[in-house]
Amino acid sequence: MSESLLCLLTEDLLVRVLHHLHSDADRKSWRLVCKHLNRVESITRTTIRILRIEFLLALLHKFRNIQELDLSLCPRIDDGAVKVMLSQESPGWTRGLKRLVLSRATGLGHSGLEQLVRACPLLEAVDVSHCWGFGDREAAAISCGTRLREVNMDKCLGVTDIGLARIAVGCSRLERLSLKWCFEISDLGVDLLCKKCFYLKVLDVSYLKSWSSILATLESVEVTSESLRSIASLLYLEVLVMVGCSLVDDVGLRYLENGCPLLKTIDVSRCNCISSSGLISLVSGHVDLVQIGELSGPLVHCLKNLEQLSAIRIDGVRVSDFFLQTIGKNCKFIVELGLSKCIGVTNMGILHLVSGCGSLKILDLTCCRSITDAAISTIADSCPDLVCLRLESCDMVTENCIYHLGSNCLLLEELDLTDCSGINDIALKYLSGCSELVRLKLGLCTNISDIGLSQIAYNCRKMAELDLYRCVYIGDDGLAALASGCKKLMKLNVSYCNRITDKGMEYLSHLGELSELEMRGLSNVTSIGIKAVALSCKRLADLDLKHCEKIDDSGFWALAFYSQNLRQINLSNCNVSDVVLCLMMGNLKRLQDAKLVHLFKVTVKGVEHALRACCGRIKKVKLHSSLRFLIAPEILDTFQARGCKVRWD
Repeated sequence: MSESLLCLLTEDLLVRVLHHLHSDADRKSWRLVCKHLNRVESITRTTIRILRIEFLLALLHKFRNIQELDLSLCPRIDDGAVKVMLSQESPGWTRGLKRLVLSRATGLGHSGLEQLVRACPLLEAVDVSHCWGFGDREAAAISCGTRLREVNMDKCLGVTDIGLARIAVGCSRLERLSLKWCFEISDLGVDLLCKKCFYLKVLDVSYLKSWSSILATLESVEVTSESLRSIASLLYLEVLVMVGCSLVDDVGLRYLENGCPLLKTIDVSRCNCISSSGLISLVSGHVDLVQIGELSGPLVHCLKNLEQLSAIRIDGVRVSDFFLQTIGKNCKFIVELGLSKCIGVTNMGILHLVSGCGSLKILDLTCCRSITDAAISTIADSCPDLVCLRLESCDMVTENCIYHLGSNCLLLEELDLTDCSGINDIALKYLSGCSELVRLKLGLCTNISDIGLSQIAYNCRKMAELDLYRCVYIGDDGLAALASGCKKLMKLNVSYCNRITDKGMEYLSHLGELSELEMRGLSNVTSIGIKAVALSCKRLADLDLKHCEKIDDSGFWALAFYSQNLRQINLSNCNVSDVVLCLMMGNLKRLQDAKLVHLFKVTVKGVEHALRACCGRIKKVKLHSSLRFLIAPEILDTFQARGCKVRWD
């Protein structure tokens, strides 16, 4: 379409054109050639995810109508950067902002966080998950957002009841709150939260028990069944997640029996003090439950009262054919069932199950080793709407049942066949009939080759994630097929596929959307191959090169200069030198996680220089334990002070 023709289109028509451009690459191409589309996008775009902080101000100036700002990929975001962002007299981008994502922004402090929250008058959601250094001062900063309806504080390890109290008092409109792994929260904080935030609909308090309680109960910082007494008063609560709260017992569940009238979903798995009687009391008071995360044998008799149940997840428990038959008979509307690592799952049990649950969309049979082709064929014939099927380590599955999947489950998007030794090229040919496949795991399927992979590549063009770990007969021809057919591929694992050479890497370089590449132990790939990937795969963010011993400094040099979007890299057991390692660590400005174990050519001084080069930006680094007492202590102290975790192998 020519520029002159686009000039004739009205603004609303240009907006419709933009909505039909699904990939960022397509949008970028159109913006570069058409100033009218560029102008329209600057007006209509509501979400931006910043990849490089140096472009932050320009993007915020261009997109004045954004409603969601994601800074989770900016390792250098700190209080100073926030001050610059807000330095304009009237930063227009803050006026309509409703959602702010700061996950893993460990460099940000309470001052910068408060400035951001106060500058956004319409802010409704804040995500500071995995900001492990955040504490009560940061919680107080969040409490300045009086219109907040959603807060995610997972793994904010320093937040105590005092910080939670500030949020409860300041953000009384909260509807969704996640406090997973906030170990310093106790019954006191949960009680105050429930008294102040009447409108809570979703609450996650998983693993709310401090390490002090775990070690010796030296302090009283813990969540017990008293928290459930408080939670039971929440009239609008729909989802409650309490995974791993080992001090919660049946008494707590009985508080819920007559409380939380709108409760639809509850997950109390890994709560070791809860028994079947407690769960039965809970279920008897909530016949409208649609999802339950823990189901025991005695509880299955209550299923006839839960006609609306749509999801059940069971991990590692013993089941029977009668158990599955009861689910099939009573749960006609179930769409998700998790039986991962369950003992006692048989072909007959599966037959009983799917005879009544024909609406299943998600089924997890991971490590259910007794099931055979007969069970999977029955599932395929009975559940045509299946979207996700996990069969890891079901090693009696062969091409015979895959034929039924490829013929009947045409909506299948995710399939896990990891360690299914019976899968071969014929199976992949049958599977290629599932043209909607997006995620496929074939790791340890040692009987597949380039021939079968080509069938998948040419027919499953929506593929975004593919795992070929230790598929030893996969080589360059298979990668050529992927590069030709699966243009949307974003995640690829070809670790220990030793038939792959530099030629295969050149084929992979044509995958413009590739963001994660695991290529451990590719003994025939040299710097030539990795250069091709570095030059062309500009979106590459996660790269694992462990044991790629034929890649030398020239290959790592190419990564340092061309792979500027790298966030994680594994260089363990690689032949990089002191100089080039320092160059990489200093030049990769977005790098957050580096594994640097067993670098044969790198000296202690080289490691020290590399650490200094990235200090203040990187969040995690893994080193060999022998270096613990050789690296200058001041370097390690500085890293810790700036929020970086040093892990020792």
